[in-house]
This record gives sequence, structure tokens and C-alpha cells, in this order.
Amino acid sequence: MKVLLINETCGIGSHGRICKEIADTYKADGHKVVIAFGRNGKIAQDCEKYAFRIGNDVDVYIHALYTRILDRHGFGSKNATKRFIKWAENYNPDVIWLHNIHGYYINIELLFGWIKHHPEKEIRWTLHDCWAFTGHCGHFLVSDCKKWKKGCYECPEKHQYPKSLFLDNSQQNYKRKRVLFGNIEKMNLITPSEWLRDQVKQSFLQEYPIEVMRNKIDTKTFKFTESDLRDKLDIRNKYVILGVASKWTCRKGVNDFFKLATLLDHRFKIIMVGLTQSQMKRSPKEIIGIQHTEDAKQLAQFYSMADVFINLTYEENYPTVNLEAEACGTPVITYDTGGCKETLMRKESKVVETGKLSEIIRLLENKYSENNEIRRGTTLE
Repeated sequence: MKVLLINETCGIGSHGRICKEIADTYKADGHKVVIAFGRNGKIAQDCEKYAFRIGNDVDVYIHALYTRILDRHGFGSKNATKRFIKWAENYNPDVIWLHNIHGYYINIELLFGWIKHHPEKEIRWTLHDCWAFTGHCGHFLVSDCKKWKKGCYECPEKHQYPKSLFLDNSQQNYKRKRVLFGNIEKMNLITPSEWLRDQVKQSFLQEYPIEVMRNKIDTKTFKFTESDLRDKLDIRNKYVILGVASKWTCRKGVNDFFKLATLLDHRFKIIMVGLTQSQMKRSPKEIIGIQHTEDAKQLAQFYSMADVFINLTYEENYPTVNLEAEACGTPVITYDTGGCKETLMRKESKVVETGKLSEIIRLLENKYSENNEIRRGTTLE
């Protein structure tokens, strides 16, 4: 059997790693697998055997510009998509498994035209966010927008990814998506969380079977890992709070972390992995900033070294960082955003009302009071 996975990245980032794990499973069962991707020419070293790139960096930049000016995300990259479809016709997959089809690299009109031209093929689509059933945004929790249930217009998320600087074409995008994504005979939808499944059931995609398939992580890598990070960072006697993001934004909680750092005393130390140089320069002195890394083994060391992992996100579906932290033996405190609470398995992990930093501080203070010595393996109250 031939399998074709389509995603924004190949082996890079959480979604890229998920695709790689799916590919590995198919390959182990004797099937032929290709991951077609469009963003970031960098490929994970152990993913090269699967990789086929759709277009190039220039195609991505042009599609991004098209989006910024016209708010037509997903409708650029025509030439790149035509070349890809020509290749895909020759490859002739039995299964087409879609993941992130947004990200400035593929034309959804051409893609779904090709899919509908082959009703015999099995189509799976894992939704990692809400973009498939909105007229613009990938997430709508911050703006508390519910227009997507009936038809988008006057988008409150226009200036968020995929950002439009001028026009608002959310209404037309919504109508076009509804037609393009509808009436596909053998398509099944997959969501990593029950929360996202419930959103899909209220959208125009409700016609399809929907399965919840939890994201998995590589537990051979993400496990308790000894390191000398506490010595290197000179934090041997601190209660270490860790945050990790591929890209820190306000919606990922960067400002809440900065505020938290100023509210805690000298007993605590916050480490944030994934900060840019400019963010590190403006972060409070109480924070140790680490730049983004794709080194999973290094991440496992940070997770294992921390006393607690905190996720202060305002937009989320099913965060793998929570899974990774717990797999390394570290309890998690997470905002109750999207499907965040569904990721928690350890009884020591806690869910806090989104934005309620006072409750985060209370949990940390209680824990420190119970444990005067900072040591591995502690739990949260």
C-alpha cells in the first residue's frame, strides 16, 4: 500500500514529529510512505527518507504576501500545487492523510479538486486547529468568536495568523471552504482532543465521521533524563519552573510568564525555552531564556531538571509539551484552554482557570512550603 501524508513541515515541530511517527508505523508494516511538506526546507535527519517538498521558499513568500494583502490564505501556491499534483498522480497513493494544509505552501482549491477526482482513495484528515472550518483564523478562543458556526464575516482575528493587513475576505473564504471540503465520499476526520471534536461537530464539517486520536510522543526520548543543567545554569538551590514553546507570543502566554517572574521571590527560577534574542533582552532578570531547539534529547533534559512545567497558553488544542513534561516525570500546571486538561495523566498535575495567575502562585507557594529542600520527584498540592 502507498501512503501520502501532507503537512506543513517534515519531522520538525510537534505536527511534523507526529507525521514522522505515523510514517514510521506504516513503514514498519511494509508500506511505502511519503511526507509531502511545504514550509521550512529543514528536514529532521531521520525523516529524509520520507520527504517530498511542495514548492520552495519563494513560493511560500509569495503565498504569504498574497495572504497579507488579499486575505486569501490557502488559495495561493498554484504553480507549486500543480507540480505536486503531477508528481502525486504518478505516485498514486492508496491513502491520503492530510494534516496542516495551511502555512503558505499549498492551494486548497487544486488539492481538493484532485482529491474529489479520485473518490476511490481513502482520505484522512487530522485537524490540529480550527482553520479548516473558519473563514480566517486557526483559533478563536481569545476573541470568543462564534461566527464560524453560521458563516464568518468582519473577522476579529484578521490581524492574527494568517495575518491580513488590509482586506477581510473571511466571509468568502468560509463559503469557498464549505464547498471545497464538502461531499468527499471516503473522508474521515481525526482530532487530537475531545474539545476540538466538539467544535467540529458544530461546524460545516459535521457531515464526516470524527475520531479522537490522541497525539503521541516518543517516550524513548521523552523520559526522565539526568543532566548537569542545574549546575551549568547555577540554579542548584532553586525551585525551577519551566515553559516551552516553539514560538512565544502573547497568546502562548509570554506576557503571563514575564509577569509571573516579577511576582515570585528568590526561591523560584523560571526557564523559558524558545525565546528569541529580542524577547530575552526584554524579559525580567528572574527568567533564564533559552533559544528554540529541535533537539528532543536536550528538551528531555530541561523537562527532567524542572520541578514543574507550566503552560500559560490562551490558544490550544492538545499541547504535546504537556505530554512531554509528564513523560519526563515532571508535573504540569496548565491553563484550562481548549483541550489542555485532556493531556494530564499525573495526579500531581493541575488545571487552572485561564488567566488566573494568582492560583498559579498559590499552588507554587503551597508546594514550596511543604518542601523546604528542592529535589527531583516532588509533587504539587
